[in-house]
Parts: sequence; structure tokens; C-alpha cells
Amino acid sequence: MSKKTKLELTWIGKDEEPRLEPRILIEEPELSYHADFKLGDNDIFDNKLIFGDNLLSLKSLVQEYSGQVKCIFIDPPYNTGSAFAHYDDGLEHSIWLSMMRDRLMLLKALLSMDGSIWITIDDNEAHYLKVLCDEIFGRNNFVANCIWQKVYSERMDAKGFSNSHDHILVYRKSEAFNLKQLPKEQNERQFNFYDKVAKKYYRRRSLRKEGSESLRIDRPSMWYPIQAPDGSLVFPIKPDGTEGRWR
Repeated sequence: MSKKTKLELTWIGKDEEPRLEPRILIEEPELSYHADFKLGDNDIFDNKLIFGDNLLSLKSLVQEYSGQVKCIFIDPPYNTGSAFAHYDDGLEHSIWLSMMRDRLMLLKALLSMDGSIWITIDDNEAHYLKVLCDEIFGRNNFVANCIWQKVYSERMDAKGFSNSHDHILVYRKSEAFNLKQLPKEQNERQFNFYDKVAKKYYRRRSLRKEGSESLRIDRPSMWYPIQAPDGSLVFPIKPDGTEGRWR
């Protein structure tokens, strides 16, 4: 009888899980500080700044806060081979995956049923991490891969592509997670025109080049009409009535 197989990410040492003894957090009173009184009955009033190995710290937190954390954000080593003062960012790929797996398992235990975890990462490990998180949190609990722009100009020393973005992988604990949208009235401030044909709101933005170098004679090739939805032709006319150019 053939053994059942499953779709999974494998690496050297995946079956080796660390044995962690129960740990407790010890407060250092001389370094502690908090407000003199609570502002309301719902104040948690016990923020913690933990110094130590993050795996052992997470193990101690699970004992006290299991299933109670609503939002987790982590910025793990990107495993790019860069030099960092406080941790090794050049770990061998399999070791990196094992370290991430051990910590993500504890982080999952910390999450409440309506909780979510947000992980920053770059292209070097993003796609392996996505598959690893699918195994741990469940593929159906993948929420989004948020792309965030980290640079705004091309790198002159780039060979090939000049990468300008990193990733934020978002996972939920369960379907109880609710992603709050912007209030509708905020959207209406930007998208305050309504297209009856498309049945959608839209906003108007000027495509005319502003500034001293916006005359038609400066860029003759940028002077031409654009047909509006109502069929009329729109030319890049500046607010003062002079002929401008499209930007």
C-alpha cells in the first residue's frame, strides 16, 4: 500500500524540533516604568520590553498569553548575507527555515481566534516563507501579500533590475478575523464624483504639467486632445488660459 503524500516544503533538519523547557519572565524593577494610574477599566497596564533570546521569550509568553494576542508584527532577518550587529542575517537556508518555523508555531499559539500576524520580508525568502506559513497557519488563512515601496529612485549600481519593494505577508488565525475598511465618508472625500454608467465613484485629478516648464512650446509633442467620457475633447489648458502640456 502506497504511502499518502502531501504538498509541503521540505528542508534539511525540518524534523528536528528544539526542546524548550518552561521559562518565566523576571522583572527588573530598576528598569520598569509605567503610568501612575489607569485611564479606564479596560487598560491592560502591563506592556513588556523583553531582553533575551526571542525563542525562549516567546515560549514564556505562550504560558501567560496563549490565545490572547490580536495583532503580531515581526521583522525577521531577511537571510540576505548582510552584516548585522545584533544577529546573524546570513544563516544557511535550511537553518533559517527551521528558526522561522519554531518561532511561527509559538506565535500562532499566541494569536486569538480573531488575530492576525504581519511579517516583513524581501524577495530572497518571501516565497519560501509563504509556503511555510501556509503549512503553519493554513493556506485558507492567507490574507494578503502587501507590497510596500522601500525606495523611490533607481539604484545606479543595480545590475539588471533595480528592486524597489519588499513584502508584508498577512495571515489570520481563523475566519473570525475582521479587516476594518476605511469609513465610507473618507473615501467619498476623494472619490466624490459618480459615474452613472459604470455605477462607480471616481475622482478628478489634473493631468496638466504644473510649473514654469509647462508651456506648449516647451514640449510640442505633449499637446494633443484627450476624449472625455461625454465625447468632448480636452486640451491641456492651464488655469490662466494659456496652452500647457500633459504631464
